[in-house]
Amino acid sequence: MPRLLLAPMEGLVDAVMREALTRAAAYDWCVTEFVRVSNTVLPARVYTRVAPELLRGACTAAGVPVRVQLLGSDPGRMGACAATLAGLNPAGVDLNFGCPAPMVNRHGGGSILLDEPELLYRITGAVKDGVAGRVPLSAKMRLGVRDTHRAIEAAQALVAGGAELLVVHARTKEDGYRPPAHWPWIARIAEAVNVPVVGNGEIWNVADYQRCVAESGCQQLMLGRGAVADPFLAERIRAAAAGLEPHPAEVDWARLLPVIGDFWQGVLHKLEPHQAPGRIKQWLNLLRRTFPQAEHLHQRIRPLRQAAEVTDALQAAGAF
Repeated sequence: MPRLLLAPMEGLVDAVMREALTRAAAYDWCVTEFVRVSNTVLPARVYTRVAPELLRGACTAAGVPVRVQLLGSDPGRMGACAATLAGLNPAGVDLNFGCPAPMVNRHGGGSILLDEPELLYRITGAVKDGVAGRVPLSAKMRLGVRDTHRAIEAAQALVAGGAELLVVHARTKEDGYRPPAHWPWIARIAEAVNVPVVGNGEIWNVADYQRCVAESGCQQLMLGRGAVADPFLAERIRAAAAGLEPHPAEVDWARLLPVIGDFWQGVLHKLEPHQAPGRIKQWLNLLRRTFPQAEHLHQRIRPLRQAAEVTDALQAAGAF
């Protein structure tokens, strides 16, 4: 049976979305949006704000363990922050060397560091020392900045520094999120390191999962935007691996509606009313890839500006 992880996605999968997605389908564990480490050692409240799950055993309400992701380039501060974070007992600490966002990269974070394997080694080593064996340490990387010529070197530096598991997003920084994902590179990296490797990138459906496994040889996968577009994707993958038939689409939409309703209530609790409609529109826009019913609901909600109007529309659709 495949091991499936839920990816960190900045600006998309926060604690409210993690609750929804881990309620819809089972994951082995998930990772938060990144906590940026810059000029100071961060207090505990920063981590509990990004990962409120830390206050209830580092699990979502559905019982899925939550790792907290750090992003930064200063080994000393990263190590000190990891020490504080490990004291909060997350399910693990994850390091971000995959974010391709220009603003992040301009400030020395994310995938731009893949051109500096020695720095990767020092950052990971400092975090390993800070964690001091209290929680697992993983790292997420891409294949490089502009090309793949240092991918193996970067992966080996992360493992030498102390990463116990690597997630490989099979694209470079310059590729961004444009297809295709270069899944055979995951196999090359897995052959070059002595820790588990998890494949990631461009897995939108069961057929993509099957091709990724065939090309990467990797049975452990991290699902990203595909899991947001189809909250039952992890369930479908597990069913396919077991030779079972999936649920009919109309049944899945009926199952998803209360999850959407709970997500909306969580958004209202977290955000100011004028900010909330954008979050449900964002999710419905991705859900349209999988569910025709989401297209109709998106069209209904897209022009709405008031939270109360969105609540009425969701109630009419049967979300609660």
